[in-house]
Amino acid sequence: MHALRYPLLLASGSPRRRQLMTDAGFEFTVETRPTDEVFPSDMPTDEVAEYLARQKAEQFVADLGQRLVLCADTVVILDDQILNKPADEADARRMLSALAGRTHRVRTGVCLLAPGPDGTPMMTSFTDETTVTFAPLTDDEITYYIRTCRPFDKAGSYGAQDFVGLVGITRLDGSFYTVMGLPTHRVYQLLKTYAVGL
Repeated sequence: MHALRYPLLLASGSPRRRQLMTDAGFEFTVETRPTDEVFPSDMPTDEVAEYLARQKAEQFVADLGQRLVLCADTVVILDDQILNKPADEADARRMLSALAGRTHRVRTGVCLLAPGPDGTPMMTSFTDETTVTFAPLTDDEITYYIRTCRPFDKAGSYGAQDFVGLVGITRLDGSFYTVMGLPTHRVYQLLKTYAVGL
């Protein structure tokens, strides 16, 4: 990746997003700021991920300066219901049992905050979606996954790169990396507009 016109900040505590950005060739620093990950109760589920990504970006508007801030949020949707991060082992088991043997949608919203032509912060955002089909999972498989991988920081209680994804995902329609939490193919194209020499 060629150098960017401004320093890049990844506003995410997710180790998976950090790894994806590193593997995609980006140089960046990491900073997170507290954000209430809440959304209007009447908001359509398809709009939630991008809304939350933009909410995260809002935390950096006042002191953006000459830098780029990349924010993202991922939601898992089954039967038009959002499956958030599980509260405990029982909640994780409930989610994984519901996902087993079925197809669901994963939507990752991305927001890039950048200096506009007049120096005013400018937001660009989008959502990328992947549909995921799981094979049936036994109770023992779900128990093993929860106890070995501890998926309590993951939307829908699973990581596509973990045991349950490796043995359970039978079909993907869309980008695998969107399911991991960052549609790197689209992030790359967006950041290319701020690259020097491209």
